Parts: sequence; structure tokens; C-alpha cells
Amino acid sequence: MSERMLQFVSRDREMPDKRDAAERRDDFLEIYGEFIDAKAREQAARCSQCGVPFCQNHCPLQNNIPDWLRLTAEGRIREAWEISDATNNMPEICGRICPQDRLCEGSCVIEQSGHGTVTIGAVEKYLTDRAWDEGWIEPLKPRRERGASVGIIGAGPAGLAAAEQLRIEGWQVTVYDRHDRAGGLLIYGIPNFKLDKAIVQRRVKRLEEGGIVFVLNCNVGTDISFDKLRDKHQAILIATGVYQARDLDVPGSASDGVRPALDFLIDSNRRGLGDRVDSETADGKDVVVIGGGDTAMDCVRTAVRQGANSVTCLYRRDHANMPGSRRETANAQEEGVHFEWLASPKAVVDTDGQTTGLRADRMRLGLKDPSGRQRPEAVPGGEFDVKADLVIKALGFTPEPMDDLSDTLTVTRWGTLRVNPVTFETNLPGVYAAGDIARGASLVVWAIREGRDAAEHMHDYLRTCESADQKVAAE
Repeated sequence: MSERMLQFVSRDREMPDKRDAAERRDDFLEIYGEFIDAKAREQAARCSQCGVPFCQNHCPLQNNIPDWLRLTAEGRIREAWEISDATNNMPEICGRICPQDRLCEGSCVIEQSGHGTVTIGAVEKYLTDRAWDEGWIEPLKPRRERGASVGIIGAGPAGLAAAEQLRIEGWQVTVYDRHDRAGGLLIYGIPNFKLDKAIVQRRVKRLEEGGIVFVLNCNVGTDISFDKLRDKHQAILIATGVYQARDLDVPGSASDGVRPALDFLIDSNRRGLGDRVDSETADGKDVVVIGGGDTAMDCVRTAVRQGANSVTCLYRRDHANMPGSRRETANAQEEGVHFEWLASPKAVVDTDGQTTGLRADRMRLGLKDPSGRQRPEAVPGGEFDVKADLVIKALGFTPEPMDDLSDTLTVTRWGTLRVNPVTFETNLPGVYAAGDIARGASLVVWAIREGRDAAEHMHDYLRTCESADQKVAAE
């Protein structure tokens, strides 16, 4: 029997069960359980089926959220999954790691009316996990085989999404990546307690079985030249992401014990994958993480699980202006992370080159800057010290120099690749770029969207080339 919609007035919002903080502090397992069928249907039935679906409008992928919520409420689970899958190459991954509180759920009409948002992300995750369990997700099958080939540099979310879309159209696709596993930050940047690596690996396996070739441990520009790649393939997509950490520009920042966030997370994820890693962990240390984004939250929660003596997050603005997910911040607080709001590092204190503490300034919010955010400024006489023998800088990421790849690509003043905003083509014919390397550091869901969009225009380009070749052959 179909569930009647608009149940938000009689049913409270519920998330899947969350493991107790004291238990989850000791392992890297995902912290949220699964919806059972009945609970997923109940929560989906809270949707108000808006005439103007703000949840969909605020989803970068424009997922047809009200449609698959209604189908879920009616018990038509396979149809709901098919609608979800139609616009997203990785729904179960987005359901786990998207900051829904800033996107679809944050725009939910019933949330704005005080009833608590529909648990969109949890239902999205449930649908595709169920699809995998039931065997609904079939091997990747091209519509027809085509002769031209595509080279994709980067096996992160943008590259994987584009690879799938292009392979479906029948193009021969090869993905190159510098790491020994495909997945990019999905494998090496996001901790297991948010995204179990088996979830990513089964997606990659499906692409491999569908005929996509992965060339790993291959740093394009070093192991193979960009020009050789262009000679080999009829089109190229650059989806390398942005990995260069913004530096901590204070005295003492070069001392031992100061680490970039991504290095810390990559080493932790490698350990979880069974690799031998020689770097020290946070075990027994007083850890300070500088930054307020999702990467900072990943770092503080990882440090807790590695057995840190204490973990402090230092952020120069207040909680209300923190860029990271509110949900992740709350999870970190539950797990014992201490937050120093309105605090900015002034110096790393070191003894004989080894970090022994952090000196910080108390901050206040002043006039707005050009972006519209209040500018933080130091409070006179507000210095204070924080115990620290490991300082992790999570201040964001910038692109690596493009000269290492090719000196013929045009970049913006921020170092990202300059692309046509509609087609994603660079200044070089047949060379496209998508994801963070074109957009700047952003969300996984935006990388998937741009990978899909770039693939669509690459498909058109390749068909044009194919038609031209056929015309020449006929003449």
C-alpha cells in the first residue's frame, strides 16, 4: 500500500542509528547504520512534494529528489533507485559524504518551516546500497563500440564520472593516475568513518569490467609526456584535482611536528588499506588542527581515532561562519574534539626544531571583506598558548603548477585551468578540464557534475571528429 506523502506534520525527522561516540572513537568504521525498508519509506513520506523543489535546485547534480522520495514512500524501491542513478554516477557515495545540510537538506521547505528536513542523504544512500545488494546494478555496457579513444588524467570523482559517461557512449577510455589505486580523494583523502573504501572500490571494479583501462602509478608529465598522451588519444580530460596545501605563514611553521592535512589523511587511509606507512600517527600527542572546513573535521576526527592525548581545532572565525558541515562539527564535538573559535595561529613554538606548542591570537569579526564575510582581526592583548606536539594545517588547497604537466595550457590567476564555462574545453583543441583543477577546491558532488558535463561535450567533439574522418575516407 502506498504511503501518503506530507507526513512531516505527524512524523519527526529521524536519521539512521548513529554509533555511540565512546565506541566509534576507537575504530574507523562508518558511524551511521542503515535504514531498514520501513524506516526509509516513513522518512521519505515526510516529503512535501513541493511545486518548486528547492532541494533539487540546490543539488549540483539536479537530482530528481522529490520523485525518488515519493517512489520510496510507495515502496517502489527499484524505480526510486533508477531515478536516483539516472543523474548521479555515485549516489551511495554522495549520500555518505555530501554536506546535505548545506545543499539539498539545507534548502528543504519543511526544514524552513520548523519541522526538520527530510533525511535526503540517508535515503539516497539506502537506495543504492539496496541496489548493490539486490544485484540491480548491472555491468557497464556501451551502447555501441566506437574507435576513437579518450585519455583521462586523474582517477578522482570527476575523472571517474566522465570515464563512465564516455564509455557508455562506446568510446575507448584510458584513465591515468599517479596513485596506486583509483579513486583519488575518495580513497586517500576521505576517512573510512565517512566512506568505507570498499564502496569506492566496487565502483572502480565495475568501470574496469566495463572496458575502462586504468594506468596507475603514472604521473603524467613525468612518466609519460602530455604531448604523447595527446598523440595517443583523440581527446583528453584533465581531472587532477588540487593537492597543493596552502602554507602556514607564521614563525616556527617549518619545525618538525607541523604537517599538511592531506599528507596526514593519506597516510591514515593507507594504513587502513593495509599499506606499510612509516610516518608517525597522532597516538599520545597533543594535536592542534588549524582550519574550519571539512578537511579540518576529517583531521580532528582521525587524530581522535589514532589515540591522540588531546585534539583542538583552531578557527579564526566563529561557529556560525565556519565553512565545514555542521553535522561533521557536531560529530567531532561528540567525539571529544575541543574547538577554539575566533582564534588564529601566531607562532609555532618549537624546541630544537621540534614542535612543543602553539601561540595564538584571540580574534573578533570586523568589517565585511569583498566576499561579504566579516573580516577577522586580532584582539589586542589576546594572546594565548595551546599545548601541541603535532600541528596539522588544514587551510585549503591550491593547484599544483601546470608547467609540470604542460606549458601550453592557459591558467587563471588562481592557478586553475582556464576553460570554456559551457563546454569545459581548454585553450587546446580536444583538451578539456573538469572538477577542482578547473573550479578550485570544492565538493565531490560538484566534481561529479562537471565530469558528466565535460563528458557530454567531449562526446559531441569526438562525434564531429569521427564524422570528419568518415567523410575523408569516403572521398
